Amino acid sequence: MTEQEESAIKNISIPSLPKSEKESWRETKIETSRLVVRAFQPEDAADLYEYLSQEEVYRFEPGEPVDREKAQKLAIEMTASSGFWAVELKAEHKVIGQIYFEQVEPQRIMTWELGYILSPRHQRQGCATEAVSALLQRGFDAAGIHRVVAHCNPENTASWKLLERLGFRREGHLKRNMFFRRDSNDNPLWNDTFIYAVLDGDYPHRL
Repeated sequence: MTEQEESAIKNISIPSLPKSEKESWRETKIETSRLVVRAFQPEDAADLYEYLSQEEVYRFEPGEPVDREKAQKLAIEMTASSGFWAVELKAEHKVIGQIYFEQVEPQRIMTWELGYILSPRHQRQGCATEAVSALLQRGFDAAGIHRVVAHCNPENTASWKLLERLGFRREGHLKRNMFFRRDSNDNPLWNDTFIYAVLDGDYPHRL
């Protein structure tokens, strides 16, 4: 863990929500020293375009670079979704990434899925660690979460190392189980997947 990332986690202070507010926890803004983790707004379209138009963002993700029209549609869709959170950099009042954090079915198993994308310009500065840790702290406190799972490509070293820094453990390695693209002969380009998870009682950064 780098000094920036360690500091990012140590400096997070997310007060517990009163019981009356726990049902509406997704409507609250989660603030850290550098960031605000909040619901998306339609006016975030320009910031979405800035990082989702970059080809390198899709190295380990499905999809392709978006134009401004697509970014506007995405901003509206993500505003309407309960599963997407914007990561805003306070100093610039700019959205620099997104977190997907949503409960999976069946609800009785109290399991949520985590995913994240951060602007290449703001990577390797501890921002992803800071944002994800803050959201997990609030989620465990407010949503009755038992388990959080995350999936990533084994070649995406930065992603699975971030998960391990946050206390996730590797639970599986699926071989050639997923593809997002095809080769020139229309054959699937298969990828492996790491499966990570953390339990409520095992999350080391729980307040």
